[in-house]
Amino acid sequence: MTTKAKSTHSKVKQAKQSADANKETMEQAMTMNKEQVEKASKSILKGYDDMTQLSQKNVEAIVAAGNVWAKGAESIGKAYFNMLQVSAEAGVEATQAMFAAKTVKEAVDLQSGFAKSNVETLVTEGKKINEITAKVANEAFEPIQAQLNETVETLLKQTAR
Repeated sequence: MTTKAKSTHSKVKQAKQSADANKETMEQAMTMNKEQVEKASKSILKGYDDMTQLSQKNVEAIVAAGNVWAKGAESIGKAYFNMLQVSAEAGVEATQAMFAAKTVKEAVDLQSGFAKSNVETLVTEGKKINEITAKVANEAFEPIQAQLNETVETLLKQTAR
C-alpha cells in the first residue's frame, strides 16, 4: 500500500473511532437524561399523589368539623328551647298569680319578682349556652387545626426537597 492509502485508511479508522466514541458519549448522555427525566417524573407524581392525599384529608377534616358543629348546634338549640320553655312556664305561673292577687301592690310585687327571676334565669341559661357554644366551637375546630398543622408540615417538607 502506498503512503497516501495508508494515510487515508488511518484517517478513516480515526474518524470511525471518533464516531464510535461520539456515539458512546451520546448514548451515555441519553441514558443520563432518561434517568433524570424518570427521576423528575417520579418526584412530580409523588408530589401530586401527596397533594391529592392532603386534599382528601383536608376535606375529611372539614366534614368531621361539620359533624361536630351539627351535633353541637343541636345541643345549643335544645338549651335555647329549654330556656324559652322555662321562661314561658314561669310567665304563665306569674300571670295566674297576678290575676289571683287581691291588691295592686301584691300584683306589682309578683310582677317584680317574676321580672327578677326571669332575668336571673336568662343570665344563668345564657352562660350555659355560651359555654356550650365555646365548647362546640373548640371541638369543631380541632380536626381542622390538626389537619392544618399536617398540611403546613407536609408543604414545608416538600419545599425543602
